[in-house]
Amino acid sequence: MDGETLQETAGIRAEELPAAEMTHPFGPEYGVFKVVGRMFLLLTEVRGRPIVVLKADPRDSEALRQAHPDITPGYHMNKRHWITLEPGGDLDEEMIRELVTESYLLVVERLPRAKRPVDPASFVSRPRDSPAP
Repeated sequence: MDGETLQETAGIRAEELPAAEMTHPFGPEYGVFKVVGRMFLLLTEVRGRPIVVLKADPRDSEALRQAHPDITPGYHMNKRHWITLEPGGDLDEEMIRELVTESYLLVVERLPRAKRPVDPASFVSRPRDSPAP
């Protein structure tokens, strides 16, 4: 998958998630998606290549990096808790959407219960073409 499609897929999925918002706290070249003020996705470029940076459970992060050469430690982030998706590998749209959703839920579960836009334990992602409830 090319870098533009990678970022577009991740951004579209992030926009579908409840209470997610795009911000630019680090400048226009950094698209940051947040939920209730906490970051779960970063869209930027490194050496002219578009990348996606996501939160990940440390155990999952390690397994993902071992299984996919296009998943590396988080660019400019805590290397245990963040991963970088790079273009050109075997990542497909479904996997990118799942990784964005998982990043979002990892952040939501750390929010105070009263501020959570969804219950992370019961959140079910609806298929892309399904109507909203």
